[in-house]
Amino acid sequence: MTQQFFYDVDSDGVATITWNQPETSLNVMTFEGFQQLDGFVDDALGDDAVKGLIITSAKNDFAGGMDLKVLAKMRDDAGDDPAKGIFDGVMSIHNILRKIERAGMEPKTNKGGKPVAWASPGTSAGIGTEIALSCHRRFVADNPKAKIGLPEILVGIFPGSGGTTRFSRMVGPMMAAPVLLEGKMLPPAKAKSAGLVDEVVSADELQARAKAWVLSASHDDIIKPWDKKGYKMPGGAPYHPAGYMTFVGAVAMVHGKTQGVYPAAKAMLSAIYEGALVDFDTAIRIEARWFTSIMLNPSSAAMIRSIFVNKQALEKGAVRPENVPDQSVKKVGIMGAGMMGAGIAIVSAMAGIEVVLIDRDQEAADKGKAYVEGYLDKGIKRRKTTPEKKEAVMALITATTDYEALKGADLIVEAVFEDVGIKAEVTAKVEAVVGEDCIFATNTSTLPITELAKASKRPEQFIGIHFFSPVERMLLVEIIKGAATEDRAVAKALDYVRQIRKTPIVVNDARFFYANRCIIPYINEGLRMVKEGVEPALIENAAKQLGFPLGPLQLNDETSIDLGVKIAKATKLAMGDAYDDSADEVLFKLYAEGRLGRKSKAGFYDYDEKGKRALLWKGLAENWPVADEQPDFMEVKHRLAMVQTLEAVRAYEQGVLEDIREGDVGAILGWGFMPWSGGPFSWLDILGADQAVAICDQLSAAYGERFAAPDLLRDLAASGEGFYKRAANRAA
Repeated sequence: MTQQFFYDVDSDGVATITWNQPETSLNVMTFEGFQQLDGFVDDALGDDAVKGLIITSAKNDFAGGMDLKVLAKMRDDAGDDPAKGIFDGVMSIHNILRKIERAGMEPKTNKGGKPVAWASPGTSAGIGTEIALSCHRRFVADNPKAKIGLPEILVGIFPGSGGTTRFSRMVGPMMAAPVLLEGKMLPPAKAKSAGLVDEVVSADELQARAKAWVLSASHDDIIKPWDKKGYKMPGGAPYHPAGYMTFVGAVAMVHGKTQGVYPAAKAMLSAIYEGALVDFDTAIRIEARWFTSIMLNPSSAAMIRSIFVNKQALEKGAVRPENVPDQSVKKVGIMGAGMMGAGIAIVSAMAGIEVVLIDRDQEAADKGKAYVEGYLDKGIKRRKTTPEKKEAVMALITATTDYEALKGADLIVEAVFEDVGIKAEVTAKVEAVVGEDCIFATNTSTLPITELAKASKRPEQFIGIHFFSPVERMLLVEIIKGAATEDRAVAKALDYVRQIRKTPIVVNDARFFYANRCIIPYINEGLRMVKEGVEPALIENAAKQLGFPLGPLQLNDETSIDLGVKIAKATKLAMGDAYDDSADEVLFKLYAEGRLGRKSKAGFYDYDEKGKRALLWKGLAENWPVADEQPDFMEVKHRLAMVQTLEAVRAYEQGVLEDIREGDVGAILGWGFMPWSGGPFSWLDILGADQAVAICDQLSAAYGERFAAPDLLRDLAASGEGFYKRAANRAA
């Protein structure tokens, strides 16, 4: 068994349990870790010489959470009774944390316990924070990089090791709901305000302050409120008038945030409500039961697989070509200093990469560098970075018009205007300066990589690296292989994406690649429905109730209507008679009216003078009258979801996508595809291929061939398989 926790007792009788998982930068809880922690807690409580405990970490942070494979193993090891396996496993964790919380107290008198302090040098997520909540006093270092929270809801579960019950009983359901429901990781000061920690101290005083508290703690300091007689939940219990209103508000908050499509949120609220009606030990059993139900829910299983397991696998190089040595980037040249190029400069320099930012004139190049400086200044104000870090990042960036500055660059990222001729000119100029081993990447979002590579003397070293805007915030990067692209270029792109801490997917060259291939049909379907007379609010709300962050009309406003017009014109020119122009009437009409979206403060929505979105534009109904008879709400949902899902399947069927994991992760991170579903392929597996085909047949009969079920989907329906089952069978 690998040692993950370490135990020491000093001369003052304070025991320290230190978490230091080997060969990882961040502690992650495993079965072995739980066993070791439990054993050391027993040692401390059973030793009369020990006056109290400190639980801390030897790393820069406390914990990254639970290894979710632990939960999957509980389920799989249980065989025919997975619910019992998960419930028993979760209750074993509850018992360990309850042991820390009670700390040897005599059950009836609550006397005889030993104080336990939690001392975190930095970030603590998930189970790390749940351990903290079981301790009697929580200290965290005033570390600008530290974040404390319970983010489980973001991967389809909820804090199920006592975090939900403890935190809601500490601060009340209404105050707890935002932390638990949104899963936000909070900096130390905000974590203290929220009630997650008790004290924020300087890093060099962390251990001393924790020890001083342990040695001075009184009997009353270590008894949790819910273990004292007369405990009342802050805000009131459900049967109290004030508590009733609290829970009414919490329910409204949950449904407002989740639109009812995230089962974990509803289960979490149920655990809080039901747990508030009983004693604490019964409450954590209720929490464990609700957690078990979520672990068996296909939505949660799909979210965990895509957002946690598969996302991590892709970030660690699951699709990286083998036998290619490390291709980490040392110097990157960025061609184009607009918002996209400046964003790429931000993430590159913050990763410690030397950056040369080039534009046509010095003013434009300086403006791009100024954008970086402005971003860092905002980070300093929000305590997300420091002046020293800003100085180091800015020193890595050279803003210039001189191509000679690119000498020594091992990667070029071209982010100039979407024009084949301009990109070809830039490619030639760059290749005249850089070394023969330099990889050239284009950030195009629509132009075929193979076509652009014709301008290169070394097409085997030419690749697409498609960033999503804004670069500094969006997690996904789409890497596109041209017909001649070789493995070293792919490895270079993947290693670069790893350096800048984003998630890559690798696809083959085709019109619109993968993400835009799916996004554009989603937007177009909304436009078609407006033209048909479907109530625009019905369209937008159907999308939101599916779990999409933006409806198709709002998304069109955000991406800009003039961009949509340019894409439509270019696509029609390329496809000729095969082009479907049924969505163009609406798009081109708004363009003609000068309603270009949010940037012009007028689009499908109206906007105030500050650019804040208001109501849908009344002119939509004037141009395309709302039909007297509106379609079934579920049919609208199916149209919006299926039109993009089928494009994902076709992309996989045609070899544009090579791995369904990339299809699911890319959809969620790239355009917010129904995160509760785990992505388009996971959604089809939840739905069942036979049911999906039935929906497709109904929609295609009513609305055309764009809804025709691909042969691959019909094949899965006939075999009774799902995408992931077939992939697993072929891998076995």
